[in-house]
Amino acid sequence: MDIGKLKFVESVLGMFTPLFFLGLSAICIREIVFKPKRSEQILATAFYLRLLSWMLLFIGVLIYFKTIENSPLTSLYIIISLSYLLKLTDVFEYYLLAKKWTKIIFISKITTLIIIVALQYYGVKNHLDVNYFAKLIVVDFLIQGLIYFLILNTIKQFSFKKWTFSWPLGKSLLKMSFPLIISNSLIMFYITIDELFLKHFLGDHANGIFATVQFLVIALSWNIGFSIINALYPSLAESFQKDHKLYTKKIIKLLKIMLFLGLSIGVLYTFLGHLILTHYFTENYIEAQTPLLIFCWAPLFIFIGMIYEKHLINSNDLQKNVYRFVIGCIANVILCYLLIPIWHVTGAAIAVLASHFITNILYVFLDRKSRIQLLSLF
Repeated sequence: MDIGKLKFVESVLGMFTPLFFLGLSAICIREIVFKPKRSEQILATAFYLRLLSWMLLFIGVLIYFKTIENSPLTSLYIIISLSYLLKLTDVFEYYLLAKKWTKIIFISKITTLIIIVALQYYGVKNHLDVNYFAKLIVVDFLIQGLIYFLILNTIKQFSFKKWTFSWPLGKSLLKMSFPLIISNSLIMFYITIDELFLKHFLGDHANGIFATVQFLVIALSWNIGFSIINALYPSLAESFQKDHKLYTKKIIKLLKIMLFLGLSIGVLYTFLGHLILTHYFTENYIEAQTPLLIFCWAPLFIFIGMIYEKHLINSNDLQKNVYRFVIGCIANVILCYLLIPIWHVTGAAIAVLASHFITNILYVFLDRKSRIQLLSLF
């Protein structure tokens, strides 16, 4: 089993996910908070817009691999593409977040995580092939979607009878989310740059090493911060509209929480990273230790960037999200080109950490309006 191949496929398809998600998540949550009576219609419209987008992308994948490219990774591309169909059900999460039912989301995600981790452990112990682990992504989305559907189906405040598509609403949502589609496309390119350079210079094994580092930092810790910020966003959106002083207090409190979490992640992997790698991974992955020591500090910068993005959504200033990721992509390409041939996976980790700092910290201070707003918090 070569996890590097799976990671490479996820990275390639990941570059197209902004066209699948359409930047609708935060926009829909904000609209549900402001217009609760239209919740079902907002969700239905987002669902069908994303379904249409998925159909077009999936047809494109099929045509490419059936007529142009004959790749040994074709089955992986098909499986991962199909998983995005089940990922459509995460529109239900928009409603739960807007209603601040974070406990339900937390329980659902923990339940799914336990099941998937158990199945991954089974696959590792029995040396199952990479297709097994690709199918687990499908199972992950399937379980999560079923849980959300069952929850909403039992909630009296929510009615699937009002589940109707509105094209005028769809055009309005797409217009509001367009800057997020652009910035999310840049983010996906930004994330996959390192995998593409590693693949070009070093091959699949290096991608597998870096995938291990990303799994430890992102899947087991970064997602926690992402979930916290998303869960608190509806409260931020309400305060932004009604009480600016309260909004400022909430931003400061959220920044302190995320800084503490980011520092905790960095300290955890700095002191326990070697133990985790030697105890839970084979000897082939021990070389991930140094990249892990570097990359584990990335969430500290990313969490700040996530909060900054939510503020830009509230203030309808999303074009700045595009600017900062353009700068981040350029920085990452240059750093990857310079560092990966010299320091290999460690070079990739340095490039990612530095570009995250540029995107999420340096840009905020370089932009005059953002700098003034940040300094006014303290």
